[in-house]
Amino acid sequence: MADTSARPRLVPELKVVDIARSLAFWCDIIGFHVRFDRPEDGFAYLNLEGAEIMLDQRGAGPLERRGIWETGPMEHPFGRGINFQINCTDYDGILARLTASGVPIYFGPEERWYRTGDKETGVRQFLAQDPDGYLLRVQQVIGTRSVSPR
Repeated sequence: MADTSARPRLVPELKVVDIARSLAFWCDIIGFHVRFDRPEDGFAYLNLEGAEIMLDQRGAGPLERRGIWETGPMEHPFGRGINFQINCTDYDGILARLTASGVPIYFGPEERWYRTGDKETGVRQFLAQDPDGYLLRVQQVIGTRSVSPR
């Protein structure tokens, strides 16, 4: 059996309309880098501090494989009902680059404490949408504390 310990166990693949526009957002603004790509197929595999995601341009790649990953009509905004949480160290930089690029912040920024068992984990977070409407929750952990009495 192959050793999978160095590979993430779940890597989402997002259908996108324009791979160049998506790479500009995900890499230039958010800060991901391309681990590998297949430009001829409109595909890129991205990484940011261990967070990994794949981008796949709709209508690109081998003709016999186009559309097989789409289970229904694709309407903007894509990814309704899901958000991709990205834990990062460059929270302030990402927020500044989004703002400077004119990308609207969908929600936040805020500081929030979530119960995680017998502790609470504090985060700074905000939501933004990528060019195809996928919702990103950019988050930075600020600490843990005992659970507050209810």
